[in-house]
Amino acid sequence: MPRIAIAGGGLGGLTLARVLHVHGIHADVYERDAGPTARIQGGTLDLHPAGGQLALREAGLTDGFRAIARPEGQDLVLHDHTGTLLLREDTPDDAFGRPEADRPALRKLLLDALPPETVHWGRAVEDVTPLAHGHRLHLTDGGTADCDLLVGADGARSRVRPLVTPVEPAHTGVNAIELVIPHIDRAHPVLSGIVGRGSFMAIGPNRTLSAQRNGDGSARVHLTMRGEEDWFATSGIAFDDPATARNQLQDLYAGWAPEFLELVAAAEGPITRLPITALPVGLSWDPVPGVTLLGDAAHLMPPFAGAGANLAMLDGARLALALASAEDVRGFEEEMFARAAEEARDSAANLAKFLSPRGAQGVLELMRSLGAVDVSSGA
Repeated sequence: MPRIAIAGGGLGGLTLARVLHVHGIHADVYERDAGPTARIQGGTLDLHPAGGQLALREAGLTDGFRAIARPEGQDLVLHDHTGTLLLREDTPDDAFGRPEADRPALRKLLLDALPPETVHWGRAVEDVTPLAHGHRLHLTDGGTADCDLLVGADGARSRVRPLVTPVEPAHTGVNAIELVIPHIDRAHPVLSGIVGRGSFMAIGPNRTLSAQRNGDGSARVHLTMRGEEDWFATSGIAFDDPATARNQLQDLYAGWAPEFLELVAAAEGPITRLPITALPVGLSWDPVPGVTLLGDAAHLMPPFAGAGANLAMLDGARLALALASAEDVRGFEEEMFARAAEEARDSAANLAKFLSPRGAQGVLELMRSLGAVDVSSGA
């Protein structure tokens, strides 16, 4: 039985470990976090039928997923930056097309379905040495581990990627900021009504303001704008002083509907800065014995197609099935290259529509092309 090591305990790496476990194959997951609750795992995700949902079916976790999924999270409202409502989509409570699920709940679902010894907490892969057969992992706790197959599921700044390609992510010319409004229903009922049960988006020229409800009663607010990679350092915004920064961010959105800016004012806690980077569309590499990548390590793309987590989980399931069938890893890679390239093209095209001088009009046209109804015309 080959020794399989997975660098990274995110959704892709854990899906790979779980589907391997279903087929009687052990893998060791090396994860930087000190434990499963060491840090906030992010917001909510919509899982696609042919993406994350398919992967969870291969993992034998469909029932568990349905227990944590929120179909109402598919609701969507779209405004222009002045406050004009352009589109509203309301979802039946039993519609499981692309339901939302919180990332922490998904991660817990996968972790609970694995033997406790699978994940090595606080032991991330820091460096790798090729051996005559396999690789030696140098871990952040000072230890080492040898493996026959190393899978890099360690995200945008992967330590495994250099084994197969020298290509690194590049800045897209877009930056994002995340804020959190805790207990929005109780503390801010008017804002809760603006956000609705799922996602709220306001789109202006070269700038967006969006919010998304989470299962824990909070709402995550995102500001996205054009800017260079060093914008966070040169903007003059006091990000280390959240109260001051929130006021400055509202000034940055001067002229937007005041009720939308209240979403920024109501946030609490630290502000997360997110420079948007991406790997080249269609990235591939020549076969390298004993090592492969999945998820963001292989095909990082902007978050404008809802594809990242879905692709990572599907990558994990597909690779596990290939290994369980004793198939060549190269077949998995070639299928992943083609699948990811299509999603990356869509994501790049969507970014250009969301961050455009045309503002909401380009996004409305995108939504129409996906079958949404334009409420402004009564269509």
